[in-house]
Amino acid sequence: MNKNIHVVKKGENWVAKQENAQRSSGVFPTQQAAFERAREIARNNGQEVVIHAADGRIRAKHSYGNDPFPPKG
Repeated sequence: MNKNIHVVKKGENWVAKQENAQRSSGVFPTQQAAFERAREIARNNGQEVVIHAADGRIRAKHSYGNDPFPPKG
């Protein structure tokens, strides 16, 4: 299963980071810029982007090819 990409606040900046990765995929001045980079990576790899608020809570999730259809349940 592909790992998610998280958009999180780090200091004054925002980062796009793969789950369990040592390094981020980029440091950005805005959440939108970090999300755009995360979305680009997710589209190429069929992953999910998890966007966090500044306080760390999950705000939204966007899936790019990793959803089962039809959904189970």
